Amino acid sequence: MNVLFIGDIVGNVGRSAVKRVLPALKSKYNPHIIIANGENSAAGRGITSTIAREFYEWGIHGITMGNHTWDNKDIFEWIDDEPRIVRPANYSSAAPGQGIAFIKANGKELAIVNLQGRTFLPPIDCPFRKADELIEQAKQRTNHVLVDFHAEATSEKIAMGWYLDGRASIVVGTHTHVQTNDDNILPGGTAYLTDVGMVGSMEGVLGMEREAVLHRFLTQMPVRFVVDEGAWQLHAISVQIDDATGTAKKIEKIRLTEDEWLMM
Repeated sequence: MNVLFIGDIVGNVGRSAVKRVLPALKSKYNPHIIIANGENSAAGRGITSTIAREFYEWGIHGITMGNHTWDNKDIFEWIDDEPRIVRPANYSSAAPGQGIAFIKANGKELAIVNLQGRTFLPPIDCPFRKADELIEQAKQRTNHVLVDFHAEATSEKIAMGWYLDGRASIVVGTHTHVQTNDDNILPGGTAYLTDVGMVGSMEGVLGMEREAVLHRFLTQMPVRFVVDEGAWQLHAISVQIDDATGTAKKIEKIRLTEDEWLMM
């Protein structure tokens, strides 16, 4: 099984980049299943049902979320009816939506799990114990499991990678919007990357207009962050998984800028 995972898609710039580049990524990496993090896809805050439908039309099969899941309030009206989106599973049991989904496409099936870290983020339920529960649930149906760990602290993400080594096929981090250089297949066969990165403007700060961010740092005054409309960058990973065992055989980082795309 070939899996393509696309990092945090930020606003209109990120969505436009994915729409333009995804056909070429499909051709090059031949993914059976495509997953993307969509928690910043609506103007940098949350997701809408319209955007989710666009992702599916482009060929994305499943969407993971994170700490901005609830930023667009209309999500409460439709997330329970959307089986292809997962929000952090360690939110309160009273939260709508689901933390695990089984995605079927091109004759393959992949369980996707979404968890959120607790270091420098709101103190929600333990992601490690919730991972135990959901991995066991997934294994009753498939050996192919992807975990998107939406977390701030590098140490917490690395700890999760080791904790799930040999139990998940893929453990990848999202949230920081900066692609890390520690892609690896752990001894137990789990493909790991601390942060996949993002799809969005490379001229701002984590996809947002840099002037507002600089003003915040310089003055400590509240500001309104707006998605930057500059040239984009696209970050993703491609992972090959053994059909029989669910262990990863190859992991490859993908990093593409708009200038590089225009020269192709």
